[in-house]
Amino acid sequence: MSSHYQKPTKAGGFPSLQATFTHVLRSQQTKQNLKNLLRVNQTDGFDCPGCAWGDNKQGAFQFCENGAKAVAWESTGKGVGREFFSQYSVRQLAKQTDYWLEYQGRLTEPMRFNAVTDHYEPVTWSEAFSIIATKLNSLSRPDQVEFYTSGRASNEASYLYQLFGRLYGTNNFPDCSNMCHEASGVALTKSIGIGKGTVVLEDFDAAEAIFVFGQNPGTNHPRMMNTLRKAAKQGCKIVTFNNLKEVALEKFASPQNPIELLTPAATTISHLYLTPKLGGDMAAARGMAKFIIEQRPDKIDHDFIQQHSAFFEDYQHKVKHTSWDKIEQQSGLTKAQIIQAATLFSNSKTVISCWAMGLTQHKHSVDIISEVINLHLLCGQIGKKGAGLCPVRGHSNVQGNRTMGINEKPSADFIDKLDNYFATTLPRLSGHNVVEALKALHSKQSKVLICLGGNLAAAAPDTDFTYQAMRNAELNVQISTKLNRSHLQVTHDALIFPCLGRTELDQQVSGIQKITVEDTFSMVHASTGMTDPVSEQCLSEIDIVAQMAHATFSHLNHSHTNQSHAGNKLNWLALRDDYSLIRNLIENTITGFSDFNQRIEQPAGFYLGNSAAELVWNTSNQLAQFNPSELPDSVIADCSSNAQTTQSSAEQHPILLLQSLRSHDQYNTTIYGMDDRYRGIKGKRNVLFMNQQDAVQLNLVEDQLIDIQSIANDNIVRKVSGFSVVFYDIPRGNIAAYYPETNPLVSINSVGVGSSTPTSKSIPVIITPSSKQVINVALV
Repeated sequence: MSSHYQKPTKAGGFPSLQATFTHVLRSQQTKQNLKNLLRVNQTDGFDCPGCAWGDNKQGAFQFCENGAKAVAWESTGKGVGREFFSQYSVRQLAKQTDYWLEYQGRLTEPMRFNAVTDHYEPVTWSEAFSIIATKLNSLSRPDQVEFYTSGRASNEASYLYQLFGRLYGTNNFPDCSNMCHEASGVALTKSIGIGKGTVVLEDFDAAEAIFVFGQNPGTNHPRMMNTLRKAAKQGCKIVTFNNLKEVALEKFASPQNPIELLTPAATTISHLYLTPKLGGDMAAARGMAKFIIEQRPDKIDHDFIQQHSAFFEDYQHKVKHTSWDKIEQQSGLTKAQIIQAATLFSNSKTVISCWAMGLTQHKHSVDIISEVINLHLLCGQIGKKGAGLCPVRGHSNVQGNRTMGINEKPSADFIDKLDNYFATTLPRLSGHNVVEALKALHSKQSKVLICLGGNLAAAAPDTDFTYQAMRNAELNVQISTKLNRSHLQVTHDALIFPCLGRTELDQQVSGIQKITVEDTFSMVHASTGMTDPVSEQCLSEIDIVAQMAHATFSHLNHSHTNQSHAGNKLNWLALRDDYSLIRNLIENTITGFSDFNQRIEQPAGFYLGNSAAELVWNTSNQLAQFNPSELPDSVIADCSSNAQTTQSSAEQHPILLLQSLRSHDQYNTTIYGMDDRYRGIKGKRNVLFMNQQDAVQLNLVEDQLIDIQSIANDNIVRKVSGFSVVFYDIPRGNIAAYYPETNPLVSINSVGVGSSTPTSKSIPVIITPSSKQVINVALV
């Protein structure tokens, strides 16, 4: 049976509304979730647990289809407790799909893994915290612990978590941003002195052109679509660079517009839609700069360059000596297409460039993003209304986590402030990012893994390696709302801690608590859940972190360092009882948070500010830096191999370049269903999108089952089987498939230069016909 149906002609509209309410009904809390949706992203409401796009605070409905799915998925009437875990062993659960695991409902009580029975069993909170304290105090070195963080954690939870880890003695803070936007932070900090975007939401109303690179907002940041729709209707020229033709960037119908909701009407989003090859965006941006420098020198903002930048002459020299042949070959675009984009960019008085993981998950991602920044510096498109740079973050507080200190490479200034306030001496050596943490666990150098949210097992690359690394942990602690793959990578001791979700009432001794988050525009605002918790046994993330720290430092017996004494003196339980006390600590130790508790009472929160937007460059020479790098010789990571079998396979079959991506029924690792409506896929996830001409060359037909094997230089065979071929509008030589299904193909050693981000958008593979028969599992 075919795995797909007709791809829609527009995104949004009535099908989006229909999907929203389908998921609300399936939550088994229909009435409560309808109320929840009216409170999403509202003043005195709660922040959407989905993406980090900013809120305009105008109108009764501030949620999108996927945000509604996230709310309904979290606020469900189904629960997972001791009866469930007594029924299923870990081995049995490991055979289930990711969708099935999370569909079982909310975790309702703390559980401990019993290696003898292979089951999770109930444990009291006090016993669980004592287990952690005993283990941490038995380690020979503080850096034997990995403190992982998901982008869902609040500012307060993240701050307390990093304070706990640093007072314990380590900078091992691997987090989800290491696997997505790390390259953005590196490139931006190097070029303009701050690792955040320079625009605010209102800038989109003043932009004459918006360039969207490597991003699919229709699925991953749906609220952004209303911003783009509004801009397009005002005459803004939107230029899209995307490897795949994504329907939302072609035509979008706002579900809040009656005409577009109920008729075939829709708004054309992209004025120009270009499909470069995977990894070809740097060459495309370099071609735009080449045209402007050589053919439109009057469009160069020489005053801006002279006053605010360094290394322009070096950059100009590199651009002039980059050949059009190489630009066309590497980008996959024609000179005429690139000139068309460059003309729109240079003729516009105000330009915003947005990007997401289509730029950040390549070997040379830092240089790709730097080239986009170069374009803005070239034309003075930064530091003025309607112009600037906008990395569109994924999870709702991933940017706030980094602001709060979830960073394995903290700045000296950040540590200085903590040292001074807490009268201690915190560690300054760099800790582990995600890849380094997994390698340390795999080699058993690290002994303990604590995860504040997320699903590391499904998010990380090189699945077999990741699973083994997590299983090697002598203690694996997972702070979660739902059962997921990470709970099952255990062979020793493990704890599952059920925590509150964003929608739920957080009642502590001092009353109902607020938490805060920072969106992609550096706006900080409060979030207050009002739904009754799914279980009395569910604690807030802050409560859990505070009690872990309290137990650890109360029983400290192996260390007498300054930071340990400071940790013992801190009243962790008082911070748990009143989150405003945590915000006081943040105010006193992190720049930009003066009057924190007062400012979050403002209806839309407050703006942290952005130095580069004020034309202040916190770089080594106090100037914005042009990055005069060469185009890479190849966009593909080294795929030479000493493995005989891999070499022979590569000789028989052409190497294609694979990117992993999300389906429309998915947010990060959470899979809401088995459809991908916007790409025309129904009822399954093991599909491979490819150009029809490539399929013909390989003697493949649509719906044929194939196997995918990646090429690496480490003699390890990485292969997934039983994927269905789907013809799609994608450049020749490029293919695409969903993650986490294709995570096994990404080598743990294949990471971006300067960012260590897994190269999930640049996986060299070969395809062969499969003998595997796939049986579609019906939805539960």
